[in-house]
Amino acid sequence: MADEDDDQDQDETPEPPQRLFTLTEAEHTRQELEPFLVEAMDSRKKLSGLENELSAVSARIMMMGGVLVPYEKLAAVRMQHQQLAETLKSALNRILETGCLIKDLDAGLLDFPAVINKQDVYLCWKLGEDRIRFYHRQDEGFDSRKPLDPHDLGPGDTIQ
Repeated sequence: MADEDDDQDQDETPEPPQRLFTLTEAEHTRQELEPFLVEAMDSRKKLSGLENELSAVSARIMMMGGVLVPYEKLAAVRMQHQQLAETLKSALNRILETGCLIKDLDAGLLDFPAVINKQDVYLCWKLGEDRIRFYHRQDEGFDSRKPLDPHDLGPGDTIQ
């Protein structure tokens, strides 16, 4: 009975308000977070490879009836997997604690909540872009990105 009350109290805790970024704040945060994003993407890619390797070893063990289990190799791969998982978790937490949203880790896509013309939007940045130059409404996605400045000439043009 007491456990049910505890669960209800946790469910009723209001979420903290979403952080809103100015373009300058988002740009500074983006620059600070870019290395963490690259680290998270790299860790995720390596984790995928290790998971494939672990699956292959597991399949071989099952096919051979568990007779030849490469314990040392398996332990090393599991240790490496655990370390990469911790690195990934740490990098993702570092990004998320700023109020930035990870929209697509594989593509390196980050959104920064903001308000433009009294409308809730996301300032949108993708790894490889020189700076934040696009936004979209919060009910839209990457394909609906619009330039922040219609006169923006692209990479190399400075922030106003």
